[in-house]
Order: sequence, then structure tokens, then C-alpha cells
Amino acid sequence: MRQEKIVLNKERNVTLTCYLQETGGEFRYVTRRPAVLILPGGGYQFCSDREAEPVAFSYLKSGYDAMILRYSVGEDSAWPGPLNDYEQAMHYIRSKAGDWNLYPDKIAVIGFSAGGHLAACAASMSENRPNAAILGYAVTAGSFIRECCPSAPDVISRVDEKTCPCFLFATRNDSVVPIQNTIQMMDALDKAGVSFESHIYAYGPHGFSTADSSVQSPDSVICSRAGNWVGDSIAWLKDIFGDFSSDGMTQPRCEAHVNADGEAFLSVSCTIGHLAGNPEARKILTPLFVQMKSAQGGAVSGPDAADLNHSPAGRMKLRDALAYVHAAPEVIESIDGRLKKIPNV
Repeated sequence: MRQEKIVLNKERNVTLTCYLQETGGEFRYVTRRPAVLILPGGGYQFCSDREAEPVAFSYLKSGYDAMILRYSVGEDSAWPGPLNDYEQAMHYIRSKAGDWNLYPDKIAVIGFSAGGHLAACAASMSENRPNAAILGYAVTAGSFIRECCPSAPDVISRVDEKTCPCFLFATRNDSVVPIQNTIQMMDALDKAGVSFESHIYAYGPHGFSTADSSVQSPDSVICSRAGNWVGDSIAWLKDIFGDFSSDGMTQPRCEAHVNADGEAFLSVSCTIGHLAGNPEARKILTPLFVQMKSAQGGAVSGPDAADLNHSPAGRMKLRDALAYVHAAPEVIESIDGRLKKIPNV
């Protein structure tokens, strides 16, 4: 493994510390690696060392390259300075993907507290968005953000279908960043149809990092399970990015969105209600629903967009509905092929 430290802005003391592992050779099945970009917390006043290298080493052990961005803080933290630092860092990392043997489309950002706010901004409003975000006791809601950086933006209102998948963790009794920040972020991701996983542990102090005794005060009162977020987030990334295999990386097991309603073209991964609102898709769905309802002994009629958009059936993906009535795989793929020719207007 080699280490590189890049000065991104000398005046503001912005640096990018990169830990890069070998590929090939003894790692004969690893030709490229996914990566994580770590944004330590510190209330936009400093970058916590406890949320830097101790976090990076866990991901290095699991095969990821790890980078730590020490972004603009203190007098230099006025927005959009920190986000510009992130943009520069992510652009630089992706520009080095060939030299460093990285997957440019498998880079996650990990942020804690104020760094979690910056990571959430990266996930929801940056030009160089990460492919996944891990948000630890992150500040996301407007009133809490203004307490540590008055010029920083609210995250919740910016979450949309373009936001990348997120992994969230926090403790229930965090007295510095109240749990409402995580709950509101979950709600926003849910409404946008973005895939996420969340772990709210029963109790523990703010800023617990990996929860190891090496980074915690000996008198810390913390849930014994709080440190599980590290292993869980790595397993989650394998679901989102895929895992190492003899052919490079396996296919992801978890899609970035719970449905394809926001994609450029329609498909059987769209919800029935969304498809029913498209005239071209209705031409495909109407005879299909006639057959399905006839087979089930129900009334014979086509789908109604107004009804379906407000019903449990309307929220189902067409693929799931077809599988429920035991449609043959070749039938599902045939319908999918026809739908994929229709622009999602």
C-alpha cells in the first residue's frame, strides 16, 4: 500500500490523503478497486482525526481504497467553500481512476456530523456526485445546520430521485445532533424513492466514530452494538456496488432506487400507477390487465391511472405484479423490451 497527500488549496489548508492498495500480483482477482472518500466531522471548525484514519483502515481491510478530505473549516468554512473542496477532491479522484486502478463509478462518500452534512450535500446537490453515501450522525435539517455553519444549505429540501443510495446511522439520545436529522433524511429519501438503510442505536455519545475503545473516552456510555455500523455499511456497499470476484465485481444486489419511475425510459421496474399514467404504456397494460383479471376471475377492464396512483396495486412494480400472477420470465422480458422503447415523459 502507498500513501499520497495532495494539497488541494494551500491557503485554506485543504488536503486529500490517499491510501492506495496494490492490484494484481498476490491480489490476482483484483484488477481495480472501489473507494471511499471520508469527510471527518468537527462542526465546520476542524476536521476530527478520530473520524479520519481509524475509519479509513476498516475499509482498507475490506479491499477499498480510502481517501480523507480535510476540507475548509473555521474562518474558511463559509459556503460553498467546503462543497467546492469536495467537488475538487472527487473530480481529482475520478481523474486518477486509471492510474490508481479505481472504479470511477464505485466511489462512496462517508461523512460524520458536519462532515455528514457535507456528504449529504455531495449526495444530493453536487456536480460530481458520489455513487453512495454513508452518513454518520449527520446534520441535515436547516435549523441544526445553521448552528454550526450559518451559510450552509438545508439538505432535506434538496433530496430527489437523483440522490445516490444512502446508509445512515446515529444514536437515539445524541444530544449534539438530535435524531430528527436522521429521521427527516430517511423520510426525504423514502419520498424520493431512493434506496437506503438506517441504523439508530439505543444510546451513545455524539461523535463515536468507529465506537472502538481506541477512539472513545473510557467513561463513554455507548451501546455495545453501535460499532456494528462499520461492518454493516461495508456489507451494504457490497449490495450497492457488488463484491470482488474472479470476473472483476459481481452485479449489485440492491438497486439505487426502489423503482424505475425516474429513469429515462419505462420498464417493468416502474410502478403500475406510473405506467398507467403514460398513454403509450397503457396500450400495453390494458390488454395485459384484461388477461390478468380474467385469469383471476375479476372484472375485465384496463388500468385506471387515477385509481392506481392511490392504491396498493399502483405502488407495486409491474415486474412484481407479473411475478405474483406467475407470468413466465419470457413474457416479463418481452413486456420489458416493449416498455423500454417508451420515453419516460
